[in-house]
Amino acid sequence: MQFSSILGQQPIKAHLIKSADTGRIPHAQLFIGPEGCGTLSIAIAYAQYILCSNTNGENTNGNESCNLKFQNLAHPDLHFIYPTVSTEEVKSKPKSIDFITEWREFVTKNPYGNLLDWYSFLGVQNKQGEIRVDDAQEILKSLALKSYEGGHKVMIVWMADKMNTAAANKLLKLLEEPPEKTIFLLITENEEAIISTIRSRCQAIHFNGVPEEVIMDTLINQHKLDQKSAQNLAHQAQGNYNKALHLLHQDGDDLVFEEWFVVWVRAAFKAKGNAAAIQDLIQWSEQIAQLGREKQKKFLEYCIEFFRQALLLNYQAQQLVYFEPKVEKFKLENFAPFIHSNNINDIFTTLSDALYHIERNGNAKIILTDVSIQLTRLFHKK
Repeated sequence: MQFSSILGQQPIKAHLIKSADTGRIPHAQLFIGPEGCGTLSIAIAYAQYILCSNTNGENTNGNESCNLKFQNLAHPDLHFIYPTVSTEEVKSKPKSIDFITEWREFVTKNPYGNLLDWYSFLGVQNKQGEIRVDDAQEILKSLALKSYEGGHKVMIVWMADKMNTAAANKLLKLLEEPPEKTIFLLITENEEAIISTIRSRCQAIHFNGVPEEVIMDTLINQHKLDQKSAQNLAHQAQGNYNKALHLLHQDGDDLVFEEWFVVWVRAAFKAKGNAAAIQDLIQWSEQIAQLGREKQKKFLEYCIEFFRQALLLNYQAQQLVYFEPKVEKFKLENFAPFIHSNNINDIFTTLSDALYHIERNGNAKIILTDVSIQLTRLFHKK
C-alpha cells in the first residue's frame, strides 16, 4: 500500500517514515483515531515500508518482490489479528487465521471499512465479535518463528479494544518481553477500552479525521462527482472517508437509521397519554431488538449524534450542523426546539446507558422499551 494513496495524515506519515529511515522504531505502537481516518491503511503502509526496506518516503525503491507480496497482503512476515465470530464454516473457537482469505479481500476492497462492514462482509451482522485468547496463542506461534526474510516481523491488531480479558493478558506479556525484531501495531477507535497496562507499553499516535477538502477532492478526482455534490458529501462525512463512500453509493446504514429514528421520535411525541402510541413504541422496540447487537449499538450512537445536531441548530450554531434529513415531512429545524438544555443531558445519559447495557448482552427489547418511555417524558420537558 502506497503512503501517497492514503488520504491526509501528512504529519503522521512523515513521523513514521522518519522512524523507519533512522532505525528508531518502537516495538509497540498504538494508533488511535476515529472511524474512516485511515489508521489501518497507514499501519499496512508502514509495515510495508519497514519489511521491504523501501526508501524516499514511499513504498518503492526497495525489495520489489516484497512490495508485490503486499499487494495481496500475503507477506509471510506480516500478521493480522482482528475480531471474529462463529459462522457456518467456523462453528466454535474462531480465530483470525480462520478468516484470513476473507480479511485480505475485505481490506483490499475497502481499507477504510469499519467493524460493522467487516461483520457484514462475513454475513454475521447479528453477532458481536471479539479477539479471543486463541488469537493470542496464534500470535505466540507466529512470532516464535524466525522472520521469512531475516528482518522484522509485524503484527497488526485491528480493533484492539475488542480483546477479551484473557487475550489482553496474553498480549501484555508479549509486550513486556517482545521477541527480537518484532513490531506490534495496535489500532483502536476507543482508547479507553484498552487496559491501561497495555496502553502504557505502547507509543500512542493520535489520528484526526480526514480533512473535508481532501475528501471532496478525492470524490471529484476518483469518483467523478461535481464539486457541489462532493462538497456536500464531504461535509456530511465529518472526516470519515468510509461514511463518504457509503453516502456516495447509498449503501450505508445512515438512511435506514434515519427512518427508524423518525418513526421512533414521532411515536414518542404522540405517546403522552395515548395508549395506542405506547403500543407503537413497544412494536418499534421489538423490531430493533431483532437486529444484531453491533447494529443496535451503531443505531444508538447515530441517535446520540442526531440529538446533538438538533441541539446545535436550536442554539443557532448552524455552521456545525451537517445532518440533512431525507425522510418525508421531517425537518430538523422543526424538531430542534424540543431539544434544549433542560433535557439534553438526560437524553444523552439515557441513550448512553442503553448502549452500555446492550453491549453487555442485556435484553434489547426491555432496554429499548425503557428508553422509549423515558424519551416520551423528556421530549415534553419544558
